[in-house]
Amino acid sequence: MDEIWTIKRCMEWTEGFLGRCGEERPRLAAEWLLGMATGFKRIDLYMNMDRPLSSQELAVMHDAAVRRRGGEPLQYILGETSFRTIDVTCERGVLIPRPETEMLVELVLEYLDREILGPMQPALRRERVELPWNAEVDQARQEERARLAEEKRAAGAGEVPDAAGGEPGAAAEAEDNGPAAEMLETDDAGAAEAPSDVQDAEGNGGVGHVRRARVLEVGCGTGCISLSIASERAGRVLCVATDIDAHAVGLARRNRERLGISPDKVDIRQGDLTAPVTADELGTFDVLVSNPPYIPSRVMPTLPVEIRDFEPSLALDGGEDGLDIFRRLLSAAPRMLSPGGLLACELFEDALDAAAGLCRAAGMEDVRVASDLARRPRFVLARMPRL
Repeated sequence: MDEIWTIKRCMEWTEGFLGRCGEERPRLAAEWLLGMATGFKRIDLYMNMDRPLSSQELAVMHDAAVRRRGGEPLQYILGETSFRTIDVTCERGVLIPRPETEMLVELVLEYLDREILGPMQPALRRERVELPWNAEVDQARQEERARLAEEKRAAGAGEVPDAAGGEPGAAAEAEDNGPAAEMLETDDAGAAEAPSDVQDAEGNGGVGHVRRARVLEVGCGTGCISLSIASERAGRVLCVATDIDAHAVGLARRNRERLGISPDKVDIRQGDLTAPVTADELGTFDVLVSNPPYIPSRVMPTLPVEIRDFEPSLALDGGEDGLDIFRRLLSAAPRMLSPGGLLACELFEDALDAAAGLCRAAGMEDVRVASDLARRPRFVLARMPRL
């Protein structure tokens, strides 16, 4: 009689097998693989431990365990990974997003909130609260406005002070601040009036428009950086993301579609570094962010098998000192960034001091090195001089 492989039995066997193969967290890996095979979430696995696996599910688990034993990253086997608040599809040939890069996004968001988005937050719209006396107060407000208009006409279109001798229209404004004023004044379309000094996407003044930051990401891979920024600051940031590899561009576009983010919010283009940026976009970006190839060539052979043998060297090898691509980004920054704009890059930990020195030599301001969550130097941040 065929043996019955329940979820519990398969999980325990897979945990032991992967542990003997050197898996760092075999239990977690077994949970992820079983979740992929069954379509269950982690909690569902533990609520269905006695459920037998089908022959198809067992075949999926067999294939996954063999691939993992050979060193293939779990993210490629599972076909996806989590990055900050989003899930993105992963495929061989495109760099896997890592937790360190989540911190790079955090640093960019902190800058945007502090320098671009925070100072220009629009007033929160208050929805109208229907109260029993609203109709009466609305009628009184309309009658008061009609009276003031009639007095203005009778005075030959001159300004009419209120009964207390204050500024014209003060009485009506005071009434509007009464108990029934539970909403902002709206136009015919029902949209709340925005302050006249709020800027539009191009930075121009315009009623009803919100200032949007512009971010350029170079070497987007799965698109995780731009898609995270656009997702976490929905409607506030416009991203242009580039990658030289057609496979990466296609995957990033599919991740964009998966997340329901429109192309006008994250525009993904194929080309070498900043080559896809158009002439009219030069000097318009608030941030140039990149996780470029940064592993020194001499270090490449020492990388773990799952990185060295499976992830693309094009996205890893940064040349002799790991700064080949960074130098090109630094050279392009003055053409890409607006005055005061931020250059933010993830780099090899031993190359950060050299990268910071290059930034200072190039005339960048506020140059600093930031650490990742493991307290290792990981990021260089520098700003274009302000006008």
